[in-house]
Amino acid sequence: MPELPEVEVTRRSFADRIAGGTVRGVALGKPLRWPLGVEPDALVGQCVRSVGRRGKYLLMELDGGWLLLHLGMSGSLQFAPVLPPAGPHDHFELDTSRGRLRLHDPRRFGAVVHVPSLDHPRAVRLLGGLGVEPLEAGFDPVRFHQALRLRRAPIKQVLLAGDIVVGVGNIYASEALFRAGIRPTTRADRISGPRAARLHGAIVDVLQRALALGGSTLRDFLSAEGQSGYFQLDAMVYDRAGQPCRQCTTAIRTIRQGQRSTYFCPLCQAR
Repeated sequence: MPELPEVEVTRRSFADRIAGGTVRGVALGKPLRWPLGVEPDALVGQCVRSVGRRGKYLLMELDGGWLLLHLGMSGSLQFAPVLPPAGPHDHFELDTSRGRLRLHDPRRFGAVVHVPSLDHPRAVRLLGGLGVEPLEAGFDPVRFHQALRLRRAPIKQVLLAGDIVVGVGNIYASEALFRAGIRPTTRADRISGPRAARLHGAIVDVLQRALALGGSTLRDFLSAEGQSGYFQLDAMVYDRAGQPCRQCTTAIRTIRQGQRSTYFCPLCQAR
């Protein structure tokens, strides 16, 4: 699943190029997770003002509302002046005077939802429960620790929930916990202040590193310019089960948590 770095890399790869473009047409393929929420023709003639991000959602501001785009489990966006004919896994296309934006999503867990404003009930339902952005000033280590003290679940699951800090998905949660020296099964409320501060710093460092490397391409992630990410080559534990730890040479282990694979070093993350 594309995580926060991949979504932000995608945003940066087309946001400036599409801004100022006028919508000339909208094409829909097979139904996605949720309906568009407006007649496609109603978007024609509107100007794309900006493209922002909240968690894993891209927020495209138009003259008459917003498009909330989510890449789902396997989705990706393409943006170019001209695109090849749409295929069976291309489910949304926005033709603008600046180029064509297309959502490609083989599993159809992605979404494109129109809302008239970000305080509309549809927008609140999708965005209202999201936690603080980890790469913005509001991600405070003291408040982070205070929120962890209220959770009895394993720390990996708390990070994935996204209501304390948003966008730390499976890959980057495993990596941040390794860098902080915290076992992923440790209960969140048992993490001390200093260890929470280390985890806070590790989350920021891992996400910034992932952004610098263009995200992670494990299967099919590409930016809107068709570029792969390379963070997976830099990973310390993720997808390295049985391989020696890069710090201590102990074999990396994997366990299942909430139907997701978790990777850790049993020595470097002893508690």
